[in-house]
Amino acid sequence: MKFKIPNILTIGRIIIVPIFVFSFFLPGLYGDLIPFILFVIASFSDFLDGLLARLFKEESKLGELLDPIADKILVCSALILLVADGTIKNFEVIAAVIILTREILISGLREFLAKIKIKMPVSSLAKVKTFIQMFSISILLTRETGNTLINFQDYNAQTIGIILLWLSAFLTIYTGYDYLRKGIDHAISEDEKN
Repeated sequence: MKFKIPNILTIGRIIIVPIFVFSFFLPGLYGDLIPFILFVIASFSDFLDGLLARLFKEESKLGELLDPIADKILVCSALILLVADGTIKNFEVIAAVIILTREILISGLREFLAKIKIKMPVSSLAKVKTFIQMFSISILLTRETGNTLINFQDYNAQTIGIILLWLSAFLTIYTGYDYLRKGIDHAISEDEKN
């Protein structure tokens, strides 16, 4: 089987995750910058694989299967690590839980809709949400190094990252509700046919 470039990028994103997790525990500057760089590369590859698939008409069932899995593994791993080390703490954990819950909910919903052969396209707002989410996680991954580089008045890198995390959590609720409503409407219409 010949692998297409978008699929190679998606598989590469999955392979990066264990390296990303390991690098998170490196001491000092390396533990701040290497996970940040890997996360940014993986996030950019998410944008790039979709762009290339559309551009070269290389959309595939394998890519359709692996792309959301790769995204969820990456985001969930990063959020769990950031909560575990206290970068995301106290009430901020609620934002992370909202994002993780939505990832699980949408996965289940897509699986259900796939069984009845209904595709749910990603909305423009969901794409904005994903960008803000990836951007906020990237900033949070810089940890102390980020705070040293970005620090003006009461806003350091971590504060900006948390603000953006909350913004992405609110967008997550809105877009998640929209997907869930459409999924429930499809489920009810399927029940009414039977």
